[in-house]
Amino acid sequence: MNLINRYLIQEIVSSILLIMLALIAMFSFFDLIQELESLGKGEYGLGNVLIFVLLSAPGHVYQVVPVAVLVGTMYALGRLSRSSELIILRVSGISITNLAWSLVRIGLAFAVLTFIVGEFVTPYTEKTAQRMRIKATDSVIAQDFRSGLWIKDGRSFVNVEEVLPDTTLLNVHIYEFDADFHLRTISDAKTGQFEEDGWNLSEVAQTLFNEDKIKSVYFPEANWQSLIRPELLNVLLVQPEKMSARNLYSYITHLSDNKQKTSRHEIALSAKIIYPLACMVMVVLALPFGFLQQRSGGASAKIFLGIMLGVFYQVMNRVFVHLGLLNDWSPIFSTVVPTLLFLLAGLTMLFMVERR
Repeated sequence: MNLINRYLIQEIVSSILLIMLALIAMFSFFDLIQELESLGKGEYGLGNVLIFVLLSAPGHVYQVVPVAVLVGTMYALGRLSRSSELIILRVSGISITNLAWSLVRIGLAFAVLTFIVGEFVTPYTEKTAQRMRIKATDSVIAQDFRSGLWIKDGRSFVNVEEVLPDTTLLNVHIYEFDADFHLRTISDAKTGQFEEDGWNLSEVAQTLFNEDKIKSVYFPEANWQSLIRPELLNVLLVQPEKMSARNLYSYITHLSDNKQKTSRHEIALSAKIIYPLACMVMVVLALPFGFLQQRSGGASAKIFLGIMLGVFYQVMNRVFVHLGLLNDWSPIFSTVVPTLLFLLAGLTMLFMVERR
């Protein structure tokens, strides 16, 4: 049995890696085409474009692993079925349950890979890629701290304590320096909203530093011209779905302590835990197709159906997340239902194949 397990692992893992590489290459090619539109803006050259595409690749790995596991397993099982190796394994006394257990261990390995990439690699590489792109195209440098978002905007340093989902700025602090880096102005605004001619700041308290005196002024409203745009803030804002589990947990605790809504972040945290388990569900779902393929015609249609199931799983995940947010469902329910439904479908098909 150990020899058979090694053989199955070799065949299936190689197929999964091949499919994964093809999917990542396809998505990276789309990224390259999209980024070429920004080529030449500021200091954004071809080298920056290639680095951006390379740093974006781990994010694609996290997204495509479950689909690659499904398609790769189906491809490997189809190849074994055509050469009658699956029949030989069954005749040798190996049950479908034993085969399923072997495949689940392969799925577990890819589940661990998915979690590691999503937890430790993707949050860092995506943030690095976006900030490299912003620095090269807009000459704006940004960094997150506990005090909020800090942005270098020309000769000014801007601190935004909080950015709402609609890119409204709360508690904005602008520190303006002259060419010799002497502090000239500190502007504190309660809110900031972007309009066509710039940012409209409200309740602005401004402190002016001259050589011999300090002057304070107040404006109910003020216009602020800046390189900072809502598109930039959307990039800099870390979406809950792309945060690591440990950062999500810390942020949920912070929001709870401040009596703020945490539903979206709780669902994102639950999805971070449940999503890698989809790899094990996909191998269970793929196994019946190997036996169905050898019993009847229409193999291409069955393979296509299996691939569409993988895509449908991704769609269901997103639908249930949004439904959970709209209806205030439990985070566990919103994230685990699609996985359980697909697991149930796979086990049902396995039972039907076993009965035949």
